[in-house]
Amino acid sequence: MKRDRFYITTPIYYVNDKPHIGHAYTTILADVLTRYHRLFGIPSYFLTGTDEHGQKVYQAAEKNNVTPQQHVDSTVVRYQELWKKLNISNDDFIRTTEPRHKIVVQKILQDLFDRDEIYRAEYDGWYCVTCERFYMEKDLVEGLCPEPGCGKKVDKIREANYFFRMGKYKDWLVKHIQDNPGFIQPDFRRNETLGFLKKDLNDLCISRPKTRMNWGIEIPFDSNFVTYVWFDALVNYISAIGYQSDDKKFSELWPATYHLIGKDILTTHTVYWPTMLKAMGVPQPETVFAHGWWMYGNDKMSKSMGNVVNPMDMIDKYGADPFRYFLMAEMSLGQDASFSEEAFTRRYNAELANDLGNLASRVMKLTEGHLESVANAASDEGDDESVLRDAVINAVRGLRESVFSMKLDQGIAGIAGAVREVNKYMEKKQPWTLAKQGRKAELSTALYYGIEALRIISGALYPVMPSKMAELRIMIGSEPPQNDYDSLVNWGQLKSGTKIGKMASLFPRIVAEKSPVKEENSADAKKPAAVPVDGVASIEYTDFQKVQLRVAKVLEAEKVQGADKLLRLVIELGAEKRQIIAGIALHYKPEDMVGKTIIVVANLKPAKIRGLESNGMLLAASSAGVMKLLSVDEVMPSGSVIK
Repeated sequence: MKRDRFYITTPIYYVNDKPHIGHAYTTILADVLTRYHRLFGIPSYFLTGTDEHGQKVYQAAEKNNVTPQQHVDSTVVRYQELWKKLNISNDDFIRTTEPRHKIVVQKILQDLFDRDEIYRAEYDGWYCVTCERFYMEKDLVEGLCPEPGCGKKVDKIREANYFFRMGKYKDWLVKHIQDNPGFIQPDFRRNETLGFLKKDLNDLCISRPKTRMNWGIEIPFDSNFVTYVWFDALVNYISAIGYQSDDKKFSELWPATYHLIGKDILTTHTVYWPTMLKAMGVPQPETVFAHGWWMYGNDKMSKSMGNVVNPMDMIDKYGADPFRYFLMAEMSLGQDASFSEEAFTRRYNAELANDLGNLASRVMKLTEGHLESVANAASDEGDDESVLRDAVINAVRGLRESVFSMKLDQGIAGIAGAVREVNKYMEKKQPWTLAKQGRKAELSTALYYGIEALRIISGALYPVMPSKMAELRIMIGSEPPQNDYDSLVNWGQLKSGTKIGKMASLFPRIVAEKSPVKEENSADAKKPAAVPVDGVASIEYTDFQKVQLRVAKVLEAEKVQGADKLLRLVIELGAEKRQIIAGIALHYKPEDMVGKTIIVVANLKPAKIRGLESNGMLLAASSAGVMKLLSVDEVMPSGSVIK
């Protein structure tokens, strides 16, 4: 994909409370995408900020016995401090209480009013304070707010207000969405908006009388009213980049490449905002991308349920970079994802501590101990080196495509696969044995390939974990990654004779905290002991943690000659391909296997079966002579971790 500029926005966050994991996720995602585009050499601009008007802010201020301005001034700091802790590289942070924003909103309102795009009328309807929206009675669900994730009580209100003629743009909007498939993504969100537009599209109330609430931007043509918070907030995407104030900057950045939003504000961004822009005569954004929610088990995180994850707690406990990595690797963009500290620990230990951290530690220590901390380029390249080089570079190329296609988790899974490929190479070459045997040339080659792979991998993961990957770069004697993607797809950029620095522990393994010993007379002591199952050996949880289960896709399948029960499978596991010999030929034909998504044990030591190497094991269930392969209930990218 060709891009000559990149402008991304997050929603501006409502400052009536402290930030939670949803705010952190969207902002980290925007940051990671921006850093990747900078890495690719694409001029990029990243905007975030806070929404500081509206009834919820007004009520929160009243509750705390302060003015609304005092309330937002104290609350906005929480977001700014969190973004610093998360290493967010935004180019601008806009607050809707800033004069530069207020002036633009009032200019837009006056212009639309002068052109009869805004009119005054009496309104009789139902109002949701939480969503700050009016609804017709027919739209309510059992008398409650119909907005997904809300469902709260609504109030009957009758009052005069100003309305934007949104309804007149319905046919235009439907056609625009249909003619521009990339305008709303993922596709099923586009269908959701089109479904919403099958109903009549009402005009939009864009004011609130000061007699009810006076906290907001004053309507320029009627001082008795303030602006409805959504009409105010959405304008931030253009007011921050020079609309009506800096034509050059605005023309360079607009239209936005991505408006990143949560799925709960889809309607405001795919109906309100496009019609507002159309009325203003401003081009539409390229894409509104709605990501899913973070769930806790099967439930959406919410304050009322007491299951909201505080990002600050996770950062303080585990560090910002591992937290960033988990969020980016765990959620498939557009789908919901489940958060738990256990899931975080499993992925951290498997991919960061065991795979990447141990690889760096092993290579560094061997180079320091046997090559005087100097990396010397290989004199020749064998098949093993060629396979390793191609696996790493192909993973980086795949990552680039995943960024452009908004499948970031797949790209990260590919890099994680490349790390495992380097570990496989090390296990095969056994540089520790080469050192003992005095085979210095082979040792030098093996360690150079390990260090060069780390150089590329650290550059590829830098946008996700900027602090840790910069630290790793310094350790291996390389410069912190710059905006130079080409250096990551060209092997051998690490100069021969490079002096390696001191090794530090990048990702210390997380050890599960032991539960305190309970007294014999405690309530827990009265619970019945677990009954052992005959024929099933008990293992410790720490033993189970060592098993890495991953999703794989079958690329090729054929029978093993001379073996009735065996199939030779070639599987895709993230960015790598593997061969598995599986005893399923009596139950599955080779042609039936190709294209199947299966679950495999990914870290099983390779074994020889009928003279063929089997690198992993697939999982299947059997009963009464019937065997069925285990899989996942939804399509997942190969390399995905099974928890």
